[in-house]
Order: sequence, then C-alpha cells, then structure tokens
Amino acid sequence: MGLNLTGADVVIHYDPRWNQAAQNQAADRTHRIGQTKKVTVYKLIVKNSIEEKIQKLQETKASLAQKVMDGAAGNIGSMSREEFLELLEEE
Repeated sequence: MGLNLTGADVVIHYDPRWNQAAQNQAADRTHRIGQTKKVTVYKLIVKNSIEEKIQKLQETKASLAQKVMDGAAGNIGSMSREEFLELLEEE
C-alpha cells in the first residue's frame, strides 16, 4: 500500500538517496489526486558532507542522462581522467 499525502504542503529531504528516482517519488506522492494545496519541496544539504557529494553526483548523472536523451551527448567517453577521479574522490 502506498502513502497518500494529499494534506501535505511541505516536503523536506534531509537524507538524499543514491537513487534520484526514489527521492523524486517521495515528493511526487504529495501531488496525488485530491491535493488542493501548493506543495513546496526543500532539500537540506550540509556543506562539505557526503550528502553534498551525493547531490553533486545526482546532478552530474541527471545532466548526462538528459544529454543522452537529447542526442547531444556526442562522445560520452570524453570525460577526462581527472573528471572521473573527482567523482570518486573523498574529502
């Protein structure tokens, strides 16, 4: 059984998931049939934290996926060694 939050008007993500789709689904649940309120979604990310790295990785993945879907990716393998290692780097 799914959770239906038609009375919710605020969604706060404070622990981002690795899977962006799962996180989006949580926010989407407030937009179900019967929702009459404007819904505001916040993401709380602490600077220099693992959550910030997760957020940056999600943004990079989303950008790459959009380029692939738009047919504008060109040579996906054009990422430099440094760019790739930066994704794996720990601070």
